Amino acid sequence: MAIEFGDTERSLSDTLNGMIASIKGNTITLRELMIGIGEHGFLLLCALLTLPFLIPVSIPGVSTVFGAAIILISLAITLNRLPWLPQRILDRKIETEKLVPTLKKGAAFVSKLDRFVRPRLSFLTQGAFMNRFNGLMIMAGGVLLMFPLGLIPLSNTLPGIAILLLSLGIIQRDGLMVAGGYLFLIATTIYFAVLAYLALAAGQGLSHFFVS
Repeated sequence: MAIEFGDTERSLSDTLNGMIASIKGNTITLRELMIGIGEHGFLLLCALLTLPFLIPVSIPGVSTVFGAAIILISLAITLNRLPWLPQRILDRKIETEKLVPTLKKGAAFVSKLDRFVRPRLSFLTQGAFMNRFNGLMIMAGGVLLMFPLGLIPLSNTLPGIAILLLSLGIIQRDGLMVAGGYLFLIATTIYFAVLAYLALAAGQGLSHFFVS
């Protein structure tokens, strides 16, 4: 079945805050979040899943689960099909005591973006080619989000912002936001390359130290 992502006049922060307010109980699963999102669509779910990474707080296991979900959803966007998610990801329980405050802080960040969002640079958000390309860019962000670097500053925040800007831009037909998502993906790739280079250089330095 094909999927379509319609425009929305409601601000993303209002929608997200309403979603967060509906979270009850001590734990929640991704399946329950998806049911709560309902007709607002999977791009909105991608935006919601980035919120825990917009602030420097690490919730163990969240980047793996949410990153995998974002990758599978973005694959569905690229193929223009409803996404399939494995039961293990859908039904993994996450403590709401840690998740909800983090989501609220992330939604506060999104509210600051709302005033700048408007339809523009439509060539970056319209057409089958750009839909598939943007889906691949969200997928790239999900892959970067899953890198096991949660304790390193900005390692989750940079790809999280990239995915948020891409999702927000597609939903609101804002090509400038989408372009911002591209830039954050590039920044994340450069940042990870620098980290890899520094780790390699440190490893070589230690090996020379012990050999000598």
